[in-house]
Amino acid sequence: MAETSAGCAQTPGALDGLRVLELGSLIAGPFATRLLAEFGADVIKIETPARDGDPGGDPLRSWRKLHKGESLWWAAQARNKRCITLDLKHPRGRDIVRQLVARTDVVVENMRPGALEKLGMGWDDLRAVNPALVMVRISGFGQTGPMRQQPGFGAIAEAMGGMRYVTGDPDRPPMRANLSLGDSIAALHAVMGALVALRHRDATGGRWDGHNGGQGQAVDVALTESVFNLMESTLMEYSYDGTVRERAGTSIPGITPSNVYRSRDGEWVQISGNGDAIFRRLMQAIGRADLADDPALARNPGRMARAADIDAAIQSWAQQFDAADIVRAMRAADVPATRIYSIADIVADAQFTARGMIEPHHLADGTPVDLPAPAPRLSLTPGKTRWIGPPLGAHTAAVLAELGLDAAQIDALRRDGVV
Repeated sequence: MAETSAGCAQTPGALDGLRVLELGSLIAGPFATRLLAEFGADVIKIETPARDGDPGGDPLRSWRKLHKGESLWWAAQARNKRCITLDLKHPRGRDIVRQLVARTDVVVENMRPGALEKLGMGWDDLRAVNPALVMVRISGFGQTGPMRQQPGFGAIAEAMGGMRYVTGDPDRPPMRANLSLGDSIAALHAVMGALVALRHRDATGGRWDGHNGGQGQAVDVALTESVFNLMESTLMEYSYDGTVRERAGTSIPGITPSNVYRSRDGEWVQISGNGDAIFRRLMQAIGRADLADDPALARNPGRMARAADIDAAIQSWAQQFDAADIVRAMRAADVPATRIYSIADIVADAQFTARGMIEPHHLADGTPVDLPAPAPRLSLTPGKTRWIGPPLGAHTAAVLAELGLDAAQIDALRRDGVV
């Protein structure tokens, strides 16, 4: 494990004292708990023990680029979490989970609906242990409905939630981002749901003390619905007159101009001149005072009707200059614009650097690795990286000791394959 400076590690976060139990793997659930942990929550992540050639642990440990067999992604996804191993199929393992739940504020799980119920650890079972519990349940399609038992990944949610349909060129197949957007969007909804439910719990009596507490509740997060929640006005337009928003390539129909334009040196530059005053400044900057002063183009509805002409004018200007010169000209005119950034561009960018968004850390063997800094920024209690993703079972003994188990009892659990 790697810590930031000692002072930073000791500074309490906004969620300091919040206890979170993670019963999840891969992306959506663990990303949600990562965000909570970055702001001070004590997140205990439960992973399967290694045995009989099975390495155990979250499958994310072996996803994407690896360093000595472990994912670089893991360094960020599991940062600030206390990782323990526990066999949930073993009665003693489930008993330990219930002991943890009794002193937990939030459980986050992203198993298939019904999986925890089969283990006797569903919502009804766990709230019997802790009536003030907030249980965040993330799944492909939600805990109810005809598809509740179907496996659902982020890619499926993006497709069913409407995002893929509107992404890409009109004459090409629907495109996806080279990221797990559906999972990450669901994780953000999960964090929001957890904090809203905690607000209600605290308003109705607070944390469970073994006798009294506020009202806990289940938070049902569906990946499909989380994506659908980002679909802007598509439903309203369809219900109004049957309009189906189609793929439109790099532009956004109905918002003009906002597109990417090819520079002389072959790069792509995003220019967003869709505000009324911004449009005038943009047209003046590219030498098209005629368009800047055209009353028919003063408002967005008029520009929508002539979107192709406006885009052609901008492209005709852009192709005469290198990307860096285009961006400088746009910023001088107070018009939003940027080159399309790769991760290399992000790391080299002065704005990201000034904001401290690239955090230097080291893996266990001293290999340097950068992590994205926690966001958003809080003025008094900012998020922080106290340690990067730990080895499998790194905190098992410490967490079990907090439950009152001594070294001999913990060794016995290891011999029995419980942890």
